Amino acid sequence: MTGEQTLSVTRESYDAVALTYAQLFSDSLRDRPLERALLSAFAELVRADGDGEVADLGCGPGYVTAHLHGLGLTAFGVDGSPAMVELAREAHPGLRFEVGSMAALDIGDGVLGGVLSRWSVIHTPPGELPAVLAEIARVLAPGGHLLISFPATEGPGHEPQAYDHAVTTAYRWCPDRFAALLRDHGLVQTSRTVIEPAPTDQRQFQEIQLFARRV
Repeated sequence: MTGEQTLSVTRESYDAVALTYAQLFSDSLRDRPLERALLSAFAELVRADGDGEVADLGCGPGYVTAHLHGLGLTAFGVDGSPAMVELAREAHPGLRFEVGSMAALDIGDGVLGGVLSRWSVIHTPPGELPAVLAEIARVLAPGGHLLISFPATEGPGHEPQAYDHAVTTAYRWCPDRFAALLRDHGLVQTSRTVIEPAPTDQRQFQEIQLFARRV
């Protein structure tokens, strides 16, 4: 499947579940105090280094973009699903949301103070992830901050692992390999948080929350 075909499948899959997704997850940060703390730290870092605009890539129905706005950031959302963007605009009319591809962002070079990628790369096939990371690096200003999250692989192997996702195929990554890919594109890891799954979680995957900075 080509990159354009993968993007089309992901877009159509999320368009189909957009309303249900928004209803299920619009308050998901409420029960995630550690993630709220990491988002607060991200906001503080961006504000301390010039307070530039922040892109929430894969913003879905916009609730995390709105959370970033509440933390004092000039945040806007980008998502590949037109249905998700429409819901985000309806729910948060004072914020900006755009339909776009993470591999070809309609954003100028080096203009952003921060990028949030909350689970938004999980559907990107491994061979196409470098193009997405290159785009993130391109739009970040030197010294700009990235907070990116993804599920971790298990065992000693470094190869990405596909898994069945409720919407469409997703991938887990070895954190060390992911950090190396970031370095290849001028994004240097500054911290890594590993969150263990709760016993009641459907998938017993470690969650990686990784901070990086554009050199």
